Amino acid sequence: MEQDGSGNTIAVIITLLIFFTPLLLAWLSKQKRKKIEAELEKSKAKLNDAENQVKELNDKYSLIIDMELHTQQLLDEAEEAAASNISESELILGKAEAEAKELSITSHSKAEALVIDAELEVVNIKAESKELNVKANHKLNDVKEKVISLTNEAHEEANRIIELAKVQAQKIAGDAYDAKLKADSYESAIRAMKNTIEGYKDDYIIPNHSVLDDLAEEFSFKDAGEQLKQARKRVKDMVKQGHAGDCDYVEAHRKTYAIHFAVDAFNGKVDSALAKVKHDNFGKIKQEIIDAFALVNHNGAPFRSARINQTFLDARQEELKWAVSTHELRQIELAEQREIKQQIREEEKARKEMEKAIKEAEKEERLIQKALEKARAELANANEEQRKEFEAQLADLEGKLEEAEERGQRALSMAQQTRRGHVYVISNVGSFGENVFKIGMTRRLEPLDRVKELGDASVPFSFDVHAMLYSEDAPTLEKELHRRFNRESVNKVNSRKEFFRTSLAEIKQVVELQGVTEVHWTMKAEAAEYRESLAIAAAEQEENVA
Repeated sequence: MEQDGSGNTIAVIITLLIFFTPLLLAWLSKQKRKKIEAELEKSKAKLNDAENQVKELNDKYSLIIDMELHTQQLLDEAEEAAASNISESELILGKAEAEAKELSITSHSKAEALVIDAELEVVNIKAESKELNVKANHKLNDVKEKVISLTNEAHEEANRIIELAKVQAQKIAGDAYDAKLKADSYESAIRAMKNTIEGYKDDYIIPNHSVLDDLAEEFSFKDAGEQLKQARKRVKDMVKQGHAGDCDYVEAHRKTYAIHFAVDAFNGKVDSALAKVKHDNFGKIKQEIIDAFALVNHNGAPFRSARINQTFLDARQEELKWAVSTHELRQIELAEQREIKQQIREEEKARKEMEKAIKEAEKEERLIQKALEKARAELANANEEQRKEFEAQLADLEGKLEEAEERGQRALSMAQQTRRGHVYVISNVGSFGENVFKIGMTRRLEPLDRVKELGDASVPFSFDVHAMLYSEDAPTLEKELHRRFNRESVNKVNSRKEFFRTSLAEIKQVVELQGVTEVHWTMKAEAAEYRESLAIAAAEQEENVA
């Protein structure tokens, strides 16, 4: 009985949703229409002048043969003749398209929520009893049918909003608006053809990481992947439900084939473009998708305007956004993993060095202790003349013992205090040029060993050390220096590279502000290998000239 009551409640809720959602959408649409009509009334006074100017334009349009010249002339004269009216029309249409896009996205979100709720209920019902499987599947199918109906209604409402806006825009700007649309269409098609023939070159560069600017800082690769999955599902649903394209054929079968042809052509181009997503081509692929939209719609014009809907273009661009976000966040995640692995390797080297230093210090202490015991025994049996020699030997051994104990204590202390270490400031003029410095950290007992490793075969010249800063909290000091010089980072995408374009005097000033003052600074880079290489190259050039 409880199960029946719960099922009835859910059925009532779903029925109410289905009944009231179209009413709510219709009411919102009506309000928007009232607002648009109010705005139109203000613009009617401008129509007389615009209509006269449009008539002059129409006389000229029939004489234009060349497509590109036609496009440019249409643009110049239409914009000059009815700029204010067209702007107002485009504003109305833009608002309508934005509203339609939001309506489409909202409807898909609501639909997905309904499906998820229904699937959860199905899981619960199945868990309670296998006998209710049939009932559960029927319920899920009913909900999915209602979801499709809800989505279709939302898309129809979105299309009605856009069509209404187009009609109102036509009333405001008249034939000038049609001329502007036609000119824009030709211009887009010509640009797409040129890009296809000549290539995209560097005309459409948009940094990939710009897509991450609007995302929360904690947004992860996994989150982006989930958004990409939803975007792809939205694209598939729009195709499946017939919302991707449109056509003006009256006959159903001809209309279906024409739309199918246009959508297949567009999706083929877009899928090919999306498959090429990499670290530096967001702008190029975005333009490829826009060009595909322009070309498919241009080529579909003879087939009663077989075309791709703007909402479907928006959906595919949304898919591109999440594809690029997923790629970029994956690269960031991989870089972080490499950094962590490098840090682990560095920590392991430091740990082994400390263990080795402690063992060596202990061994040295034992040897010195034995030598001391032997010297003391010999001193006890020595005559007056030998005593001075043995006392000097004892003093020397005691000094060495003290040094060994200090080394062992220092190594032990470094091992126990995991935040102690050195922050280094180094440069490599031959490899990176003047005023480029690397600020890093190491916990090695011999920090210069780390600097030597950095100057291995990966760079042509060795690094010069400008300062080696010992700190009880080296990670915090390093992090603060990186924060202060973030704007000067050479790599704007991956600041973990730790290279900064600034002056050594600036670095010194910031270090001193952190309270680190007992440091020896080498202000001029020696760059011995680099300067010697330049001298040899100059000498060889002189010999060749001679």
